[in-house]
Amino acid sequence: MIIEHLFHHADRKGDDVAIVDDRGQYTWRQLAGLSAALGQYLAQQTTRPTVGILLPSSAGFVASFYATLLAGKTAVPINFLLGEKEVAHIVQDSGIDTIVTIPQLAERVKGLTLKIIDITTLPPTPPAIVPKLPNPSPDDRAVLLYTSGTSNLPKGVTLSYGNLHSDVELSIEHAQLKQSHSFLGIVPLFHSTGLLATLLAPVRLGSKTVYIARFSPVATIKAIREHALSILVAVPSMYGALLRLKDASPGDFSQVYAALSGGEPLPGAIREAFEARFNKPLLEGYGLTETIGPIAFNVPEHRKPGSVGRPIPSAEVRVVDDQGHAVVQGQIGEVWLRGPMIMKGYHNRPDVTAEVMSADKFFKTGDLGMIDDEGFLYITGRKKEMIIVAGEKAYPREIEETLARHPSVGEAAVVGKKDESRGEVVVAFVILKENASVTQDILRDFCRQQGMPPWKTPREIHIVTDLPRSPTGKVLKRVLAEQANAVTSP
Repeated sequence: MIIEHLFHHADRKGDDVAIVDDRGQYTWRQLAGLSAALGQYLAQQTTRPTVGILLPSSAGFVASFYATLLAGKTAVPINFLLGEKEVAHIVQDSGIDTIVTIPQLAERVKGLTLKIIDITTLPPTPPAIVPKLPNPSPDDRAVLLYTSGTSNLPKGVTLSYGNLHSDVELSIEHAQLKQSHSFLGIVPLFHSTGLLATLLAPVRLGSKTVYIARFSPVATIKAIREHALSILVAVPSMYGALLRLKDASPGDFSQVYAALSGGEPLPGAIREAFEARFNKPLLEGYGLTETIGPIAFNVPEHRKPGSVGRPIPSAEVRVVDDQGHAVVQGQIGEVWLRGPMIMKGYHNRPDVTAEVMSADKFFKTGDLGMIDDEGFLYITGRKKEMIIVAGEKAYPREIEETLARHPSVGEAAVVGKKDESRGEVVVAFVILKENASVTQDILRDFCRQQGMPPWKTPREIHIVTDLPRSPTGKVLKRVLAEQANAVTSP
C-alpha cells in the first residue's frame, strides 16, 4: 500500500526517467535505490516514530518521503516558508528529533535540538539495496501534515495509509489518469495538493514528474515545452503569471490533458482569460489538508466553469444549515464531507477533532457551498467570513468575482466591517492591473451595473498594491478584517 509502487516501477522499467528536478534527472532505479538506502539510515538514526522532511520539491523530497515510510516512520513534511515560531511548534508537537534537509534550509531549524541529515551528501547512486517492504494496516499513520496556521499555530493532521491510498486511487479513477501522462510539480510537496497530485499520483502510475523548486513562469513554460507535460497542477496565481508571459502560445499547451487549479479559489477572470488565450480550460478542484488534497474537481470530460467539479468516487458531500440539517438542492449551506480519505484526526488535539466531526463521521469543513442538480459542487466562501448586512447574507467570493470582471482590477478580496446600524457592511480591497487607474465610485457603479443588490455592493473599496498572504499565498482575510475595522469610512 503506497510504498510498493515505487519498487514495482524500479523493477519493471528501472532505466526510465522518473523525476527531473533542478539538480538533474533520476531513473526509477535510482529513486528506489536512494529511498532504500536512506530508509535504512533513518531506521538507525532515530527511535522516534516521526521524521521531518524540510526540502523543496525535488527527487530528494520524494526519496525522503518513501525512505521514512520504509523505516516504519511517519513523514512530517515541514513548510519552510513558515516563521520560526511555527516551525519550532511543528518540531515540538510532532516529536521529531531527525530532519532530512539541505544546507540552504537547515538555517530554518538552527537552534533546535535536532539530528540534521543533509541529503546533498548522500551518493546519487547508492549501493543496491533490496529493502524489506513494511506491511502497514490501512489505519496506521503515514503522514502528519500540518495546516498553514493562518490564524493560530499549525495543527497536525493525522493521515493514514488508507487515507492516502484511497484518495490517490479514487482521484486517478475520477480524472482517468494514465501512466503515459507526465506531471508538472510546482505546488510545494509540503502542501496536501502537491503531495497527493504530484508525488503520490505519479509514483502510483509510474509517470514522469518535472519538479521546479521555486516557481518561475519562464522556467515553468520552458518545462512544459521541453518535456511535453500533460498534467499541470498549480494555484491560480501561477496560472495568472503564465498569462502575463508575452511569448506563451496555445501551442505550448496543445499536449496538456488537464490543467488543474487548487489551493485557493480560482478567479473567473483568470479561468476565462486562460482558456481564451491558450485554448485549454482550467479545471478547478477542492480539497483540504484534512482530505489529503482533492476531494472534488472538474475533469476534461465533465466540467462546469465556476464549480469545483463533482466529488471523487466514495466521497460523500452533505450541505447543511446552522442546525446541521441537510438543505434543499441548490441552497447554500456548510459543506460536510465523509469518505475513506478523511483524516483520522488532529494530532494531540482530541478536543478540536471532536468539534469538527459529526456523530455520523462527517467532517465539518467550515466552507459554504451548494450542489446543483447535476452533482457539481460550488464553494462560495468560508462560513466565518460570510457577511450579514441588516439580516441579508453577502458571500465574499461572489463580490470578489464581480469586482474582478472590471478591466482595471487584477485581484479583489472582500471582508465584513462592523456597523452600528446594519451589523456589518461590505469592504473590498482591490489590486489594480499594471498602469490601470480607477476610483472606488466607478467600481461601485460597476457592481450595480452587474446587478449586485445594495447590501452586497461594497461600502468601502480600498485600492492597495498588495494583500496580506499566508506562506502558501492565500489571502489572509483575518488580517484584512482587522484593517477594515481599524479605519474610518471614507
